[in-house]
Formats: sequence, structure tokens, C-alpha cells
Amino acid sequence: MVQQQYVELAKALPPRLTRFFARYPPQALLSHAVTTPTPSSTTTTSDTLPPSSEASSADQQTTSSDALAFPNPFRSQKHPITGKWHDPTFSLRRQADLLKLARRYGVEELMPYSVKSTEERLRRRVENGLRVKGTGIGQRVKGKESERTLKGRLEKRRQAMLEMPQMIQTWKERGHGRGWKKWPK
Repeated sequence: MVQQQYVELAKALPPRLTRFFARYPPQALLSHAVTTPTPSSTTTTSDTLPPSSEASSADQQTTSSDALAFPNPFRSQKHPITGKWHDPTFSLRRQADLLKLARRYGVEELMPYSVKSTEERLRRRVENGLRVKGTGIGQRVKGKESERTLKGRLEKRRQAMLEMPQMIQTWKERGHGRGWKKWPK
């Protein structure tokens, strides 16, 4: 029944996602296949092996499940022998495209971990906040110079208007070169 749903879902997916899942099967499907062995195989291994070798058979099962699991194509991998790091199979742009496509078709949770996934983006947003300069406590947005100096200019203009009657009176008394030192000349 469950496999029939997966088959129907695979038929509805676009070719790009189908190719991706064919090359990198979802871990949920792989772990389901590995963790549900047949009952006869479990009884035969425990009955035929001595107690000392039961641990080694468990180790062999984990290594075989690790061999089935594919490396995450969205993360860089370290070569086991040389120790050299290899770039991810899919670039960040292609990761974002694949995840958008998977989100549109409702299979994003089947995709491998990526920094472009929705849950990772939400986690980063919660952790870091909005990250717009000036939106924190006690911060101001820089703005343009005219915006930053607007309050000062308006206050200077208001003071000049308040002092205007006194300036006019002084101009009448000693303007036109008779001891007037202020503006206008």
C-alpha cells in the first residue's frame, strides 16, 4: 500500500526530481528498507552464530546499511584516503532550484539536508533575526545625508524665523554698511 503511494508520487514528479531521487534515494526509504528485515533472517543469524560473533554480525549490518546510504550530494565530502575535500555535487544555486521544485510538489522532506532547505532557512532567521542594519535596539538606519541632517536644518530654520523680527529691526538701525556684520550683507 505504502509502496503504491510512492509509485504514484514518483509518476507525478517532474523528470528532474525523478532523476535526482533515482540517483540519490531518500534516506527515509533506505532506512525503512534496511530496518525491516525478514523474521526468518533474524532468527537464523542469532541461532547459527555463537554469542561472541553476534556483535560482529551487528557491525556488518551497520556497515552494509552505511554502504547503502549515499553521501549527501549537497555537502562537501572528505576523501577517506587522501583527506582532500571534494566540492558538493550540486552548487548552491542548483540546490535552491531542486528544493524549490521539491517544495512545489510536496516532497521537500525527502530531500537530503541542505542550507537552502526551508527548515534551515527558518532556523537561521530565528537565530540571527532580520539582520537589517539599524533595526536592532539602540541602532539607527544610516539613510542619506539629507535625511540624517533634516532635523538639524529644520531646527536651524525655525530658530532663524523666531529671530527674524529682531534681525529686521537691527537691519533698519544699522544696515547698508553701518556696522552690520551678519547675513545678508
